Amino acid sequence: MARSEPESRPSEARNRLLTTATRVFYAEGIHSVGVDRIVAEAQVTRATFYRHFPGKEDLVLAYLGAVDQAMRSQADTAVTAGPTPVDALRSIAAGIAQGIRSPGFRGCAFLNAVAEYPDPGSAVHQAVLAHRQWFLDIVEGQLARVRKASAEPAARHFVMLRDGAMAAGCLFEPDLVCETFLRGIEELLEGHAARRRP
Repeated sequence: MARSEPESRPSEARNRLLTTATRVFYAEGIHSVGVDRIVAEAQVTRATFYRHFPGKEDLVLAYLGAVDQAMRSQADTAVTAGPTPVDALRSIAAGIAQGIRSPGFRGCAFLNAVAEYPDPGSAVHQAVLAHRQWFLDIVEGQLARVRKASAEPAARHFVMLRDGAMAAGCLFEPDLVCETFLRGIEELLEGHAARRRP
C-alpha cells in the first residue's frame, strides 16, 4: 500500500483535514465527530479525504502523531536548553502548566483518546501507549542523570502528577491546579536529588 507521496510532501488538502480533525477531535471527542463533518469543515471532497486517509482511524492516528511530534519538540527544547537535568524537568513541567492554562484546554489528548479506544489491540490504543512510554523514558532519563537509583519510580511519580494535573485542569481552576502540580514536581525533584545511596 503506497502512501509515500502524501506523507513525504503533505498537500494543502491533507493539512486542512488534519488541522480540522485536530481541532474537533480535541474539543468534542473522536467518536462524536464523523468523516462528513471533517470533510465539510476542511472544505474538501470525500474522495480527497480517502486519498489521504483510507479510513477515519488513519486520520485519528495522524492527529495523535501530530500532537506527539509537538510534545516531543517541546521536550527536546527543554532538554537542550536546560543547563541541568532538573532545569530541563522544570521546563517540561512549566510547559505542561502553560498548556493547562491555555484557552480551550480539554485535558490530555492521549488520555482522552484511550478512553474512547479501550481495546489494547487497537492501533489508537497502541499509539497512546507508545507516546506515554516515550514521555516516561524522557523523564526517567533526566532523573537518572541526577541520581540513577530510584529514577524509574520517580519518573512514574512525575507522570502521575502530570496525568492528575491534566485531568483536574479542565475541571477546576487552572491556576490552582498548576500551582499544586508545579509544587508537587518541585518536591519530587528535591526529594529525588536529596536521597543518598545506602
